[in-house]
Amino acid sequence: MELQDFYTGRAFDAYTFFGAHLGPGGTRFAVWAPAARRVQVEGAFGVFDLTQIRSAVWQAEVPGAAPGMLYQYRITGPDGREALHCDPYGFAMALRPDGRSVIAGMPDYPFADDAWMAARSKNFDRPLNIYEVHAGSWRRKPDGGWYTYAELAEQLPAYCKENGYTHIELMPLAEHPFDGSWGYQITGFYAPTSRYGTPAQLAQFIDACHAQGVGVILDFVPVHFAVDDYGLKQFDGTPLYEYPAAAVGQSEWGSCNFMHSRGEIRCFVQSCADYWLRAFHADGLRMDAVSRLIYWQGDPARGVNGSTLEFLKAMNQGLQQRHPTAMLIAEDSTAYPKVTAPVEYGGLGFDYKWDLGWMNDTLDYCKKTSDERKTQLGRLTFSMVYAWNEHYILPLSHDENVHGKATIAQKMYGGYEGKFPQARALYLYMMAHPGKKLDFMGNEFAQLREWDESREQDWMLLRYPVHDAFWHFRRRLHEVYLQNEALWSREYDPAAFQWLDCGHGEQNVCALLRTGRESRVAALFNFGADPQEAYTLDLPACRLTLLLDTDWQCWGGAAPAPQDAPPVQAAGPTAFTLAPFSGRLYRLDPL
Repeated sequence: MELQDFYTGRAFDAYTFFGAHLGPGGTRFAVWAPAARRVQVEGAFGVFDLTQIRSAVWQAEVPGAAPGMLYQYRITGPDGREALHCDPYGFAMALRPDGRSVIAGMPDYPFADDAWMAARSKNFDRPLNIYEVHAGSWRRKPDGGWYTYAELAEQLPAYCKENGYTHIELMPLAEHPFDGSWGYQITGFYAPTSRYGTPAQLAQFIDACHAQGVGVILDFVPVHFAVDDYGLKQFDGTPLYEYPAAAVGQSEWGSCNFMHSRGEIRCFVQSCADYWLRAFHADGLRMDAVSRLIYWQGDPARGVNGSTLEFLKAMNQGLQQRHPTAMLIAEDSTAYPKVTAPVEYGGLGFDYKWDLGWMNDTLDYCKKTSDERKTQLGRLTFSMVYAWNEHYILPLSHDENVHGKATIAQKMYGGYEGKFPQARALYLYMMAHPGKKLDFMGNEFAQLREWDESREQDWMLLRYPVHDAFWHFRRRLHEVYLQNEALWSREYDPAAFQWLDCGHGEQNVCALLRTGRESRVAALFNFGADPQEAYTLDLPACRLTLLLDTDWQCWGGAAPAPQDAPPVQAAGPTAFTLAPFSGRLYRLDPL
């Protein structure tokens, strides 16, 4: 790294200079602390003064400082007060509540995923079905302890492969002091949390996922950081990484906002993004709270924050150049335009954006009674008005399963047994709707207890027939999604989508057609409590093959699944029977 590039915000490899770097017989430490009077590094190897170079950077060669040793910086601020801090660029940290860094070189894991990396793409014309996971609460050991990255490598990739997920999205793994922040308030941005093991074990986990044909997307937090004294706050005795004014320096979560107008802060964040992609072979980054990088404090009424927006564009453009097959995903709730357009065409440079409007409208519809839905079909159809504005992912994420919101299955209107058919219809609608897919762990077997990061998912529910049937339905639904290219090959082409019927809300019915490069599928829905005995659609001349009915008995419904049912011919008005709260998916083949 060139220091001039660091000061001017152009470096994407700041981690190759700053931090603790192993050498023959010792370790070289380098830290940025422009206002400090004195900087020392202390650990089992002793206490050493760092020498100031270029007025802002301090460094020292420390003999005997070996891998695995704990260390921290003792920084004397401009007012003479001392404070202990972890290394902002440290590659590993001790387990909370210990806030010290651990001497560890950059991961040097012998990846065996050359074929995967060579064939990797952004999946625009491939299926993308993401399983969102919190590593500490997917499963727990019998004694309640966490599985390590290496132990998860033996279970999670295979589970995702068997259940039809193409990618895992891991909630933030950078070191964080408070379990209840779920990793979104960070102290060690370059350090995989020691809760689950070492950086090398994380690399092993991702390599194991690639061996199973499963990609890995990492949650990345570019907006704010934890306020713990040993972290980045007041790092050199002054507001260095954060804004000096609390009005914009403190986030709604009580954390500190990065001051992205400084070149050195830009380099810290964008180099961190590059680090996770490069060192761990991550297949993408889902960037949290992007609205806070667009508008001041995420509020459109306060106006666009020009410096953070320019930083975002420059970071994404640089990452696209350096990692052209990795996915950059925005978690953004605003209507700011061209989020997924390239920077050179006036966009923000993301590949995908979460469609939070689709999520809110769809779940709001599903919470309503059958009678209320008769006037609310627009909740489902409105998403297609703007579907072509961005490359969308349809998310049913962790945020929709906590804080009194109820889990996805629990959100369905009515009593216990009535929730399952509605949830089956919802997930078929999700798979048939244009946009890539994301679902949170536990939803695949209709967990009804809200997510709690301190305990594992309720896997014992699979002993109950209705939950086991729902789990098998989801597996089959994912298989159908993967096998039928009409559901994903022309995802963002308006000509590939057609409403067959969206004008009979009073019947709680709708139907859509998806056209791929080689095939067509039609999805029919009855979201009401009354059966539709003769639901009629005007179809082109074709052979209809029923791929899936959410009302089949094998999923917990009422209808027997047909055995090798032959296709039926259709041309013009064609009548269907739809059970209450059900959906059907057909393949349309030419005659």
